[in-house]
Amino acid sequence: MAGAVVLGAEVPSGLNDSKKLSAKRRGVLDEQIRASCLWAVAVVEPEEIDRVNIFQATMLAMTRCVRDLAAQLPNDVGMVLIDGNQTPERRCEEWAWPARAIVGGDGIEPAISAASIVAKEWRDRMMIAAAAAHPHYGWERNKGYGTKEHMEALRIHGPTPLHRQSFAPVAQASLL
Repeated sequence: MAGAVVLGAEVPSGLNDSKKLSAKRRGVLDEQIRASCLWAVAVVEPEEIDRVNIFQATMLAMTRCVRDLAAQLPNDVGMVLIDGNQTPERRCEEWAWPARAIVGGDGIEPAISAASIVAKEWRDRMMIAAAAAHPHYGWERNKGYGTKEHMEALRIHGPTPLHRQSFAPVAQASLL
């Protein structure tokens, strides 16, 4: 999952790393960002992650996200700011924009904070929908993180089509 945002004229106040915000505050900011900014979200599905690996899938999600956001812009993309220490440049064939990686960028750069919030809220909504289809895994609570509850559900019920086969507990279960 990746998000990208071009801030509008009115920047929502209180932007920060999505992990440092309460769920309620994140939800409010998500609505404000999507109403006042240009934004895009990209998802790489589990089968594709298994095929290319988690790192390459992250680079691919960023590329797709920036591509979709760039299509909304009247002008060329200037500089893409990326949270982390690496960019998709020379790592993803389709990457076509100048980029700068910023470690801790989601807590420093407002556009990265906004993208972090939009992506996190989008992912949380996906996990809540997945929980309705697969109620044993607690996704509405753990949002897909490998909690004790989730690991126990994997052991008892096995993986779903939403699980990555390359996720160690799923891969180990398939060996049994």
